[in-house]
Amino acid sequence: MSALDRRTVLRIGLGTTAAAAFVPPLLAREAAAMAKAKAVIMLFMDGGPSQIDTFDPKPGKSTGGSFQAIDSAVRGVRVCEHLPKLASRFNDLSIIRSMTSKEGDHRRGKYLVHTGHRPQGAFERPAVGCFVGHEMGRQDSALPNYISVLAPVFSAAFLKARHAPYPVREPGQPIHNIRYPRGVDSGRFADRTNLLRELEDEFQKLHATAYGRGRREAYLQADKLMHTPDLRAFSLKNEDDTLRDAYGRNKFGQGCLLARRLIERGVKFVEVGLGGWDTHQNNFKQTRSLLNVLDPAFSTLIKDLKQRGLLKDTLVVWLGEFGRTPRINRYNGRDHWPNCFSTVLAGGGVQGGRVVGRTDPLGMAVRERPVTVQDFYATMYACLGVDIKKKFPGESGRPIQILEKGEPVAELL
Repeated sequence: MSALDRRTVLRIGLGTTAAAAFVPPLLAREAAAMAKAKAVIMLFMDGGPSQIDTFDPKPGKSTGGSFQAIDSAVRGVRVCEHLPKLASRFNDLSIIRSMTSKEGDHRRGKYLVHTGHRPQGAFERPAVGCFVGHEMGRQDSALPNYISVLAPVFSAAFLKARHAPYPVREPGQPIHNIRYPRGVDSGRFADRTNLLRELEDEFQKLHATAYGRGRREAYLQADKLMHTPDLRAFSLKNEDDTLRDAYGRNKFGQGCLLARRLIERGVKFVEVGLGGWDTHQNNFKQTRSLLNVLDPAFSTLIKDLKQRGLLKDTLVVWLGEFGRTPRINRYNGRDHWPNCFSTVLAGGGVQGGRVVGRTDPLGMAVRERPVTVQDFYATMYACLGVDIKKKFPGESGRPIQILEKGEPVAELL
């Protein structure tokens, strides 16, 4: 039976959740080969958002809380009432409701969802964005291939320093430390740069080290960034005011707009963070405030990318480090809950309008189609056409795979 025939049988004869049990890894790889993204925008919800109060509502249940559920653009798929704009765009979005992890600590959970690996003592893994930049980015690019906007910054570890994330803390504001010092013009700057190069050449002859080479590479990259016309991407002044308003005149909204501008200029991985989701107290008040920021920004990003013809080539993912407890605590809050949580994907070859997996009626556990963080990233790498089995020499000399386990979620590809 051909790959197309197998896919047709699975689509017609089985629901997506049931099909997952029968989809062989080969079919997942075939599906992934047909749809490859060129870039990723990752929306990271720092602190761990509640799945029940976002994309896996439990209306009428004791764990459901005070939020209601509303219909989305896809029949049978309901989301939180405070996500009306995203609900209307659900033909372009898909949810995984059956994410599961063993990491319920913020530090360990963030490490896992940024690297695809559980923490292992002092041994560091590169962040996922570092690998994406390494495998897909232009090595001569003036702009960094991985830019982190308002988000946690993780190391490039054994990859070169040029693949580390470039942090941005004020979307739309001038980048710090890239202007000439007072009293220095381009000619004087060039003289200083040449003198520094001569001194470093002499030093490297006597003390050749990887640190020295990395330091020089960082300076060269900074020099490129200072003088590239692509720096204009960081300024939002020329964007239409109506569009800026639609994203939301807040750091996260403007960060999402900046992400689109950076992707347009060839940046391969942009992460935009929205913090405040660690709602042990007053969960519903805090979460509603956050959803009022998330909904316009996320939905406008999808609409904007689609109108510009960029969505098909850009994988957009939404996630936090874990979910939150179904049961509401005595402070009207929800605590850490890695047992089951939700993620959202759009664009970049991912089929829209789908729901993968199911939790039990109270949202306590995964009932169908558990998906690990490694599976999630195997899906992302599959969309990008990156071979997760590729190995790199680690700091100890031991070969390190991009991802050591995980299978793509074939139902989304």
